[in-house]
Amino acid sequence: MTAEANARPDYDHLLTEIADYAHGAVIDREDALRTAHLSLIDALGCGMLALRHPECVKLLGPIVPGTFVPGGIPVPGTAHVLDPVKAAFDIGTMVRWLDYNDTWLAAEWGHPSDNVGAILAAAAHAATRREAAGQPPLTVGDVLAAMVKAHEIQGVLALTNSFNRVGLDHVLLVRVASAAVATALLGGDRDQVRDAVSHAWLDGGALRTYRHAPNTGPRKSWAAGDATSRGLRLALIVLAGEPGYPSALSAPVWGFHDVLFDGRPLTLERPLGSYVMENVLFKISFPAEFHAQTAAEAAVRLHPQVAHRIEEIDRIEITTHESAIRIISKAGPLHNPADRDHCLQYIAAIALLRGGLTADDYEDDVAADPRIDMLRAKTVVREDPRYSADYLDPEHRSIANAVQVFFTDDTSTERVEVHYPLGHPARRSEGIPLLKEKFTANLHAVYPQRRAEQLNTLLTDYPAITALPVSAFLGTLATP
Repeated sequence: MTAEANARPDYDHLLTEIADYAHGAVIDREDALRTAHLSLIDALGCGMLALRHPECVKLLGPIVPGTFVPGGIPVPGTAHVLDPVKAAFDIGTMVRWLDYNDTWLAAEWGHPSDNVGAILAAAAHAATRREAAGQPPLTVGDVLAAMVKAHEIQGVLALTNSFNRVGLDHVLLVRVASAAVATALLGGDRDQVRDAVSHAWLDGGALRTYRHAPNTGPRKSWAAGDATSRGLRLALIVLAGEPGYPSALSAPVWGFHDVLFDGRPLTLERPLGSYVMENVLFKISFPAEFHAQTAAEAAVRLHPQVAHRIEEIDRIEITTHESAIRIISKAGPLHNPADRDHCLQYIAAIALLRGGLTADDYEDDVAADPRIDMLRAKTVVREDPRYSADYLDPEHRSIANAVQVFFTDDTSTERVEVHYPLGHPARRSEGIPLLKEKFTANLHAVYPQRRAEQLNTLLTDYPAITALPVSAFLGTLATP
């Protein structure tokens, strides 16, 4: 019998590359920081809108009811003041609940602003300690720079590494990115950032079971909150003195590559900078899985031609890309709102019937309309290989869908094709004013009119908000 070699290896290069960037990179590109500002207010607005939904609200607050945390972190839109890890969970869950915050699509998918939970909680926790020590406070500008880094870590890892192909959920990238930036925000050095990232990979990955038929359910709405809070928890563990694991990725037999990634090494397609934030996708028009955004837009355009002829419809043809078919094309019963907002056919049917799509359209009372399932049964979904190729092409990154409706009298609507949704960088100038309108409306879901207007004025003012201390920022968003 031979003894197993126990020489400590060098750190995996990927761990070092992430740590060098998270700890040492200076984010000074104005486009990236201004887009981060839009991402932040949009994410918070999505969280405010989620507070209208009891299934989200029931998950918020202290783990043990009645627990009070002196000097804790205020959770925006609520009266909760929590320990940083639970605050990160609550903020992340609110942001993600309605599937309405920003998106990144590549070999892997995800929502980079899911990291806002850990970033805000870590920044607020660090700010309290800095202020107590007489040091300059952390500001919202620091939060925006951290957001650029979290977006970049999550998004560049997603460019060429497909975790969904091995059955893992993309929230593992939220955990990795949150661990890296939270450790840096909390004052960790480069080696501590690297150690925290190693722990994030050691956690493995959640299964995608809860995102796919026949098991789609509301866990997908809090999974990112869980991941971002776990990233912060790992940061705090490392800062308490826990060592890292140098070959967490590459260790033969026991490392992430061999255990969970079919033995393939993880790669970074491009150097870490600000590419992802500058090219991130915003959900402006519809709270729906992003692969269906252009299908919803096309169906809304067809609504005037179809709404008065619903009973005459013979079939609906949706032409789409491979990722949409794999993720959100489904037949049969839909069991809950989370199931419905991940169904391409349901989304198109609602848009054709109602001429729009809101979060309320996934609720049971709307889903009881028998015309919805009738239209779903008449929907044919096909792949266009060109759409699939352009989806992955860095020069395009399109998310194309086309919709056409055929009637029993052999007539049809026009075929409406949309390559880029409203929140795509190709339509950025068109989308930004509407994104701000979305934020304004979402503030009114929580705050009285006068306060909502005051918050809107403050939070949409980029120069003013970047200079605001994090503690003051979160204080303005708390409710009595």
